[in-house]
Amino acid sequence: MHTPIAQRSKLPNVGTTIFTVIGQLAAKHQAINLSQGAPNFPCSAELIRFAHEAMLEGHNQYAPMSGLPALRQAIVDKVEALYGQRYDVDSEVTVMASASEALFSAVTALVHDGDEVIVFEPAFDSYIPMIELQGATPVVIKLAAPEFAIPWDEVAARITPRTRMILLNTPHNPTGTVLSAADVARLEAITDGTDIVVLSDEVYEHVVFDGEQHHSMSRHPKLAARSVVVTSFGKTFHVTGWRVGYCLAPQALMDEIRKVHQFAMFAADTPMQYALAKLMAEPGHYLGLSAFYQQKRDLLSQALAASPLKLIPSQGSFFMLASFALLSDESDSDFVQRLIVEHGVATIPVSAFYRDGTDQRVIRLSFAKDDATLLAGAERLCRI
Repeated sequence: MHTPIAQRSKLPNVGTTIFTVIGQLAAKHQAINLSQGAPNFPCSAELIRFAHEAMLEGHNQYAPMSGLPALRQAIVDKVEALYGQRYDVDSEVTVMASASEALFSAVTALVHDGDEVIVFEPAFDSYIPMIELQGATPVVIKLAAPEFAIPWDEVAARITPRTRMILLNTPHNPTGTVLSAADVARLEAITDGTDIVVLSDEVYEHVVFDGEQHHSMSRHPKLAARSVVVTSFGKTFHVTGWRVGYCLAPQALMDEIRKVHQFAMFAADTPMQYALAKLMAEPGHYLGLSAFYQQKRDLLSQALAASPLKLIPSQGSFFMLASFALLSDESDSDFVQRLIVEHGVATIPVSAFYRDGTDQRVIRLSFAKDDATLLAGAERLCRI
């Protein structure tokens, strides 16, 4: 019998994610999946054809480390057209193997041992582990239901000489909130005259509702000069399994990010880059995305009108929140599991997005599903 090798975990507080737990329970009970932020409908047939053609044409080896030139050019042109910021195609844009890799590369490159990073909770579950792996301290600022507004006075009060980064997400997962012009003005004022880097997760940039504007850090010159902007082709083109994203940053920051990227992945998948570049050469493919998902948001909202859940308006992303506080005094985790077992619908407890499990009796529902799935899930929730 072998003696076990002693292990000291770098992430002692990390276990199996709630998404895996819910996914396994939902599969066991064959529940309707309103939990995962991944579409269950097909992507563009044209995009599949472009990827297939790229493979047949022999584009199956490593792409350039920074990304296929045609794709980087398409990104630069898109960002300038939408946000007015012209990034240098050679030195300020990098195609990554997913937005997750871009976030990880940025944090690894720019955050050092002993630094502090301001994070807003509820937060996507990868943010804090990425920070902790660098020996840095996450400075958590909680957002409260139902508005989930950023308390900027608290942000200003918690900045110290060790604050290296502020990590933002807009449109926001899981709350569906978006940054306003007033939020941007406060962020500009708070960071002015500092060396603080803004890391902006904008993977849902094209999913903003009710005619509102997406306030990308790229749209605001003072913030663009200190920001790393991360976004996702997977979310935009319904291909989350392709794992292709990109980041934008001033050259001084991007030089450091590329040092990490070249050793983590070196390059994103080549045929997918060719396909995306070809599709983006035809303008407008992402311009209808807000209307597409707004229709799904409204369909699910209307179908849940007769349910005992109190919906919290979604301003963007694939998600809406619902409070069950008037329905049950259970924890949100217990409530979600009971929904799966007794009603056959999978959702996500919002407490999973707080490091300390803060429970406001709110659950997250995804409307990145076909209409039949949304209606079937809503029908079951109305029977609670």
